Amino acid sequence: MTTLYVDADACPVKDEAIRVGERFDVPVIMVSNAWFRLPDSPVVQRVVVAEGPDEADNWIAERAGPGDVVVTADVPLASRCVAAGAQVISPNGKPFAEAAMGMRLAVRDLNTHLREIGAIREGGPAFSKADRSRFLNQLDPMMRRALNTAV
Repeated sequence: MTTLYVDADACPVKDEAIRVGERFDVPVIMVSNAWFRLPDSPVVQRVVVAEGPDEADNWIAERAGPGDVVVTADVPLASRCVAAGAQVISPNGKPFAEAAMGMRLAVRDLNTHLREIGAIREGGPAFSKADRSRFLNQLDPMMRRALNTAV
């Protein structure tokens, strides 16, 4: 059975993920370290994990597999889920592909190091309407592929 997992703590597309989950009638599991308000929906399940930097990531990675879709901006979590056979998409609509994971992890590690030494002082670009639109345009076909994989 296909499940849509959302790394929900700082996810700007929770409502969009829920709408897609409702359209495809799949469980949408919102995983976070803290409770927050969610729209009422029969497909939404809330999981609040213990405080800790990787608790939500570990919970998702232990469950996601072939036929599932994961929404996350976290590159290490994406890498773990892709390796497990899940399809993964970032909130800005960019899918994570197995062939590109090594490079994405390396870039993430480099940027982390540059921020730590003060060479980079600002984060990435702000989340935009174009990002939200790209997310929705990419999530629909990804869900169809996941449903076909799960059969």
